[in-house]
Amino acid sequence: MANDKITVIGAGLAGAEAAWQIARRGVAVRLFEMRPKVPTPAHATGHFAELVCSNSFGSVLPDRAAGQLKWEMEQMGSLILSSAQQTAVPAGGALAVDREKFSELVTARLAAEPLVEIVREEVTGLPANGEIAVVASGPLTSSSLASSIAGLTGEKHLYFYDALAPIVDAESIDRNICWQASRYSDNDANGEGDYLNCPLNEAEYHAFVDALLAAEKIPLKDFEKQEECFFEGCLPIEVLASRGRDALAYGPMSPKGLDDPRTGRWPHAVVQLRQDNVAGSLYNLVGFQTNMKWGEQERVLRLIPGLQNAEFVRLGQMHRNTFINSPSLLAPSLELKKQPGLFFGGQITGVEGYMGNAATGLLAGLNAVRRLRGETLLELPLTTMLGALCHYITHAEAKHFQPMKANFGLMPPLAKQVRQKRARYEAYAKRAQEDFLGTFNAEARSTRGFDFMVDANHPPLHR
Repeated sequence: MANDKITVIGAGLAGAEAAWQIARRGVAVRLFEMRPKVPTPAHATGHFAELVCSNSFGSVLPDRAAGQLKWEMEQMGSLILSSAQQTAVPAGGALAVDREKFSELVTARLAAEPLVEIVREEVTGLPANGEIAVVASGPLTSSSLASSIAGLTGEKHLYFYDALAPIVDAESIDRNICWQASRYSDNDANGEGDYLNCPLNEAEYHAFVDALLAAEKIPLKDFEKQEECFFEGCLPIEVLASRGRDALAYGPMSPKGLDDPRTGRWPHAVVQLRQDNVAGSLYNLVGFQTNMKWGEQERVLRLIPGLQNAEFVRLGQMHRNTFINSPSLLAPSLELKKQPGLFFGGQITGVEGYMGNAATGLLAGLNAVRRLRGETLLELPLTTMLGALCHYITHAEAKHFQPMKANFGLMPPLAKQVRQKRARYEAYAKRAQEDFLGTFNAEARSTRGFDFMVDANHPPLHR
């Protein structure tokens, strides 16, 4: 690992973004990715930034934390955001992608960048002290690299479990039962809505819950049995159902804002399906992460009206995610306190959500360049979404640290209290944009190829 190059370990969302940012600042980078030579339990290809869970990157709306984070990433010329915009599929007020086209595009862009050297090898140990590197090895960090990280940090790793939602063939969905709509019809771009909705009456809902709770689950693998705990933001449906018979109806099966055109009323419960590819041939079950055995999944999920003849092209599964104790280990710049020059980005830091992962990889890559050049490391203001997220993961209570998605609750209170929630979130976003531009504008304009941010086919996010 040459000293005149920055090393990036892992080519997921965070690693791909870090490598891109480093190269766009005129610095050579060696990007290590062990796939497909060394597979993981969740990935299916060797493409960079492969999505293994939902295909949605969350809201683009101005009064949503995810929308504000995207705005900040757009100002920084994010590879991941631009690639997502170019491979988008309909999703109302959210940004969702054709997962295959998305990862193929990210891979192609990095392969075409002359300052990026792609190395298809497993990294089994951390770079030596004095070398500059970004560790973005993701939630399925290999055991050898995980051991190296543990050896350096002296910290016990934390574990949680992430579950994948099933995907069905669109032609197998009964459109006589399902109807197309978005909640409250607020985000319709075509007058019809971007989701297919499968309604359940009370009896059908309780029959589904009974079958779900009785279904056999997939035994955890040996490497997953060390600690059985779940991330609250991505609970398997069977875990949520075990908390109470109505838990699903108030969670992923909530009928709020979805009028059944046959009755004009909300059903007792609804399962929403979201388009998963550009062709519209695949739909995923929104919020339906599960660890049921595959035969059980087909039996139980076909109890959902509209899915009685469903053909599943991917069934759910669950795998272990690994993240470090960032409050004890990292500075808000995402540099390891114990070893200057070594940065961490992505899900291994304890951030959640695709854009949060990519954004922290972006910041880690940017600061790796600054460390190489002897410049002051960038810490974004707490009033920005990325700044607030990085502050949280590096200042939370270490003993009870859990992964966190971007949300306005991480930001400092407004100078003047705003009681109405939507107006309050809009005020958070306005303040964040002003403070972000004041901090980052000069840095961004020094980026080689800054005009990459401007794409005539995919105009900037407007506020």
